Amino acid sequence: MALFDREIGKLGFGLMRLPKNNGVIDIEQTKRMVDAFLDAGFTYFDTAWAYAGSEDAIRQALVERYPRERYQLATKLAAWIKCETREQAVEQFETSLRRTGAGYFDNYLLHNLGEGRTHFFDDFDLWSFVQEKKAEGKIRHVGFSFHSTPEELEAILTRHPEMEFVQLQLNYGDWENPAIQSRGVYEVARRHNIPIIVMEPLKGGLLANPPEGVVRVLREAEPESSPASWGIRFAAGLPGVLTVLSGMSSVEQMADNLSFMQGFTGLNAAQQKTVERAREELAKIPLIPCTTCNYCAKVCPMEIGISGTFEAKNMYTLYGNLGRAKNRENWQVRGHGRKPAVECIRCGKCEAACPQHIPIRDELAAAAKLFGQEKKDA
Repeated sequence: MALFDREIGKLGFGLMRLPKNNGVIDIEQTKRMVDAFLDAGFTYFDTAWAYAGSEDAIRQALVERYPRERYQLATKLAAWIKCETREQAVEQFETSLRRTGAGYFDNYLLHNLGEGRTHFFDDFDLWSFVQEKKAEGKIRHVGFSFHSTPEELEAILTRHPEMEFVQLQLNYGDWENPAIQSRGVYEVARRHNIPIIVMEPLKGGLLANPPEGVVRVLREAEPESSPASWGIRFAAGLPGVLTVLSGMSSVEQMADNLSFMQGFTGLNAAQQKTVERAREELAKIPLIPCTTCNYCAKVCPMEIGISGTFEAKNMYTLYGNLGRAKNRENWQVRGHGRKPAVECIRCGKCEAACPQHIPIRDELAAAAKLFGQEKKDA
């Protein structure tokens, strides 16, 4: 199951949610996080062309400060984002090389395959493109990230046995979720004996700050352990998993992750039972399963603050405080230059891009009603 020349550790640094000051990535804090991560013996960093500012930030925090052999760097090509030609798609690769300054990528991924997104990679023959770049030495290993059904994953892996790894959303909250089917896609990957890298082990932060009922279950079992530790350890203990990406956003989160992942060997039977109880408790609460990946925002013609709206609506579901939820919606949407839910024109582009299969249009309509929004006359 080896993919790298040396051990990388079960914890990977996901670079989608780096720390920010006034909306700008905090490079100095990112440097401290990178230093702590490497000092602890972990070496795998994961970014993407589509993660705003991330590739530039990791150049400054990592690439310009450490020898190239000290770390492994992965990035991704998202052909489904505003690409009408093969040339536009492959330009993402060159842009990523320029932004990161890495010279080559240890892992290069075709980004977010599944449903209506997969055909772009077929239409532009990006499967052969990445093999060409691998032959040139600009890519060490080729794989793809995936958000869809077990059946579609089966079809892709059957058509493309040359893929060396797959990146999957695996977490205890989605393990039995019929919309995400984490267990199902995991089992397909295992049947194909393809190495797995885990993304969203904390479901966009939901499992790091879960509802009180879930927190109670976890604290009763291990008062000293953070909720985040349970999600990451669950994923890291699955057979066939190379590493688990954690999208850490602060020095404190990095320290917590390192505290339980150094020397991690797996969950015991009692801990597995605790995770199952937490999953059952989580399933009782009807939250919108948004992970704030913001792929929807990249294709929304109305520039609606979709993830911010959903965060505010989930806050109301959890705490029942409408005033607090409205304040959060105002800050996360208007405060970040986005438009409110009521401006949705129901085009459906967001739903085609959503890895979580959320009925976004209906949820936006419900949010607009909850927050008492009225559409302004043109």
